[in-house]
Amino acid sequence: MRHSALAFETGIATHVGRVREANEDALFAGPDLGVWLVADGMGGHEKGELASATIVEEVSGIGEAASPADQLARFRDAVGRANAELLRAARRLGPNASIGSTVAAVLIHGTHYACAWSGDSRIYLVRGGHIRQLSRDHRHVQDLVDSGAITPAEARVSPQRSLITRAVGIMDDPEPEVLEGDIESGDAFVVCSDGLTDPVEDAEILQHVEAHPPQSACDALVDLALERGAPDNVTVVVVRCPAGEAG
Repeated sequence: MRHSALAFETGIATHVGRVREANEDALFAGPDLGVWLVADGMGGHEKGELASATIVEEVSGIGEAASPADQLARFRDAVGRANAELLRAARRLGPNASIGSTVAAVLIHGTHYACAWSGDSRIYLVRGGHIRQLSRDHRHVQDLVDSGAITPAEARVSPQRSLITRAVGIMDDPEPEVLEGDIESGDAFVVCSDGLTDPVEDAEILQHVEAHPPQSACDALVDLALERGAPDNVTVVVVRCPAGEAG
């Protein structure tokens, strides 16, 4: 039994950027599983690549789920296995080593969606001509914004803006934060690393997703980040439910 009767159109793009020597981002697009994700590895070249690739390897093997709850449980188990493997790999390197990665995923089963994330890779929903960030950045500066200590504008330029508070591989329990809802006709989800959202505004993401098919939107967004210097790896996944496909 297929997890979903809905037909989704997917676009994917990733680029090393203008500054980094290696691409530590990884992505997975599995329409048959109803899973799309982006992982942004940390810890330096080989360690960052290992971290993001380990998440993709575990999640890509979760199989077809019987229900939304089953799908989310399988995803959480896969992230838990990736976390344990990365902790073991770090211990082999020494007491001060760390091998971590963000993860941001959209899980779709039937007309139900779940967004799950750990770190500052983002998930957006484009619906009815508007864009809404579904994920909440697990960043120190986001905590400061939430407490009223600084403004969102100050957070964007803070020297601490890259300090994340949660990720896979750097803590015993990286329990992803989850937000769930129902899909509406014409919805589009955007999953991306901070290599896109740091140089590109939300309104610009909306503009490209509204104006282009998913693959063209992904390519155009990566090009826009590159035009602006792309100091980090850039990865974006766009998933669209065609109009008329959902209730």
